[in-house]
Amino acid sequence: MTNFQRTLLLGCGLAALSGCGPDGVASPGTSGNVNVDITNPAPTPAPSPTPTATVKPAGACPTLTNDGSVELKDQGTITGPTGEYRICELPSLIKKSVTLPKVTGLLYAMNGRVDVGCDGGFKAPTAGAPYTSTTVGCSTPLEADTNVTLSIDPGVILYARTGQSWIAVNRGNKINAVGTASAPIIFTSQDNVAGINTDSSIGQWGGVVLLGRGKITDCDVGTTAAGTCERDTEGAVNLARFGGNDDTYNAGTMKYFQIRYSGFVLSANKELQALTPEGIGSGTVIEHFQSHNSSDDGMELFGGVVNIKGYVATGADDDSLDVDTGSRASLQNVLLIQRPGQGDALMEIDSNGKETETPRTNLKVVNFLGLQLSTSPSNEGADKAATLFRGNADVTLYNGAIITPQNECIRMTSNTDSANRATLTARSVVLQCNSTKYIGDGSGSAPFTADQVKTAFGAGANNNSDTFTNTLTMTFVNGANEDAIVTTDPSTLSSFFAAAPSPYHIGAAWSGNTAWYKGWTCDSSYADFGSGSACTSLPTT
Repeated sequence: MTNFQRTLLLGCGLAALSGCGPDGVASPGTSGNVNVDITNPAPTPAPSPTPTATVKPAGACPTLTNDGSVELKDQGTITGPTGEYRICELPSLIKKSVTLPKVTGLLYAMNGRVDVGCDGGFKAPTAGAPYTSTTVGCSTPLEADTNVTLSIDPGVILYARTGQSWIAVNRGNKINAVGTASAPIIFTSQDNVAGINTDSSIGQWGGVVLLGRGKITDCDVGTTAAGTCERDTEGAVNLARFGGNDDTYNAGTMKYFQIRYSGFVLSANKELQALTPEGIGSGTVIEHFQSHNSSDDGMELFGGVVNIKGYVATGADDDSLDVDTGSRASLQNVLLIQRPGQGDALMEIDSNGKETETPRTNLKVVNFLGLQLSTSPSNEGADKAATLFRGNADVTLYNGAIITPQNECIRMTSNTDSANRATLTARSVVLQCNSTKYIGDGSGSAPFTADQVKTAFGAGANNNSDTFTNTLTMTFVNGANEDAIVTTDPSTLSSFFAAAPSPYHIGAAWSGNTAWYKGWTCDSSYADFGSGSACTSLPTT
């Protein structure tokens, strides 16, 4: 068996992190004992026990291409509680379309950054307008996109041998990672394979980054006014650039997959998220995704157009959902669950500091539950409420619940004028907060007041309530109070929002609507989905 290093566990408590929000105001209403009635006193069921070791190592690594252009490196074997596995290490640059097959007793490994194809630039290069790619190993000017697709079969496990490992799907290339409800694809860390991790483990490798040609703001290169805006992936030592003018851009398909223990600091206190879609477009398909114990955000969306059905974020150490730099995002069936006493906001939505640039950040979330049952030092020192909306962001929330009985529910910040500041539209949304509930602040010409935030939410109208008492069962499944809330038809927002199973309720899980998250998710002590697979372990089949 090869020797391996344990990766460094990192949190997101660093004050220098750019995504942690402004220092604004102290959080009122939480400095003493808070008398709340939480109506789900039953202890969280323990996750399934770690399986006994059953796996035997595969005899060899598979041959991916018949010309040797993409070769796997056999790195021996690694042993953990579930058995012994053959290690097949991916090259740093995947230059040709390949499929990673599911092989019993075999793990695919990353050892540093893995690039899928060469970056093709702001728009597809041509013979008349070649592009010199900035991707390492791609020195020849491109006269067309490299059009590499990395396909991953159901049940495949990819793990990071070092903390600096991450996957970059460059512009002009795709990923086709399609698992199933019974055989999800798992991206994880070496410590997870070795059986070292606990429910507190975070930040052991980078994550998965999808780079596209959608419109973005907050340019590192070019300007939004000229339509030439591009950005660089935060923390990447070598360029991983994204942005363009194609909001229909297709970065591939990802379904039924988990990304565990991500968020390693790449450089200068910059961390990746579990999944980072950057400038992707509506042609990209993302469904049934669990982010587990990321040391930064569960997922951060940078620009572009992003459509996601079935998003579960457990244990993010920063924000469970972060949307910014002109992203136009639609999500349906969303569970945001923080680790007790950890994490920042459930949602942070903004284009803060670039309020006059377009497109404006626009988020629509339908059928969601945000669960933050205790206060967190990170949240108290940064976003200061369970949700933070600021900059030129337009947020629409339908048929959901924010349950944070010891914390403020909504903070809105304006560092600009009234024409460019954030907006909030809520329909059939309920809040369980501390006595303060709302925070308004800012440093621009039109800062928010707490009363303005309260008015924006609109309790008492449109089936909204800020005096809700939850009756959740099994941590996140609706009880009688949740099911009693009158819903609002989301189809008027977009054709993307399909009708939910009947009967239709607020939240993300109720009798008749629990199958969507079962089987492909992993369980922890603070969020048991009944999937029979602990996040601290690996499947053995």
